[in-house]
Amino acid sequence: MIAIIDYGAGNLKSVEKAFLHLGCDVTVTGDKAEIEAADKVILPGVGAFGHCMEALHRAGMEEVVHRVAQRGTPLLGICVGLQLMFEESEESPGTQGLGLFKGKIVKIPPADGLKIPQMGWNCLTVNENSRLLKGIPNDTFVYFVHSFYPKLDNPADSIARITYGIPFDVAVERGNVFATQFHPEKSGEWGLHILENFAKL
Repeated sequence: MIAIIDYGAGNLKSVEKAFLHLGCDVTVTGDKAEIEAADKVILPGVGAFGHCMEALHRAGMEEVVHRVAQRGTPLLGICVGLQLMFEESEESPGTQGLGLFKGKIVKIPPADGLKIPQMGWNCLTVNENSRLLKGIPNDTFVYFVHSFYPKLDNPADSIARITYGIPFDVAVERGNVFATQFHPEKSGEWGLHILENFAKL
């Protein structure tokens, strides 16, 4: 069973639909026991870092996410779900993140002709040793809607980068914890391949 955490701030239905398309047993749930009992867990997120952390805290899910990660259950953050896994964000000063990855979420710097947020497709430079991105070729296009990106303390956590004005990391992996700034559920065939990789972990 794949559990998608429903904490009132997520991109739930499109993620659920993608896993159902792959034939996976998936549920959208705010039940803590069900999430902790799942074989794999998804942490989605749409909106501002501070709002999503507040919603996660209000739902009592911070501890649940930490227990899932500590137990070794495969855990995937998507979009703001990735951002929540870091320690803090420039978007919401003073708000502490989950700290599953070391580093800070920072804003894409402005540049002439660069639209922020980035909305649309961009191509990945992929770490071929990644389990999440296994079989994903370099220059694969995936779909983004974001104004912020992770600035990693540990570059070894990075599994994919893009260039949008500047080069930066957009996917991370360490142990059983994975995250993408892009939306695999909205990224066509290759996005489904990434979700299938996760489902097979």
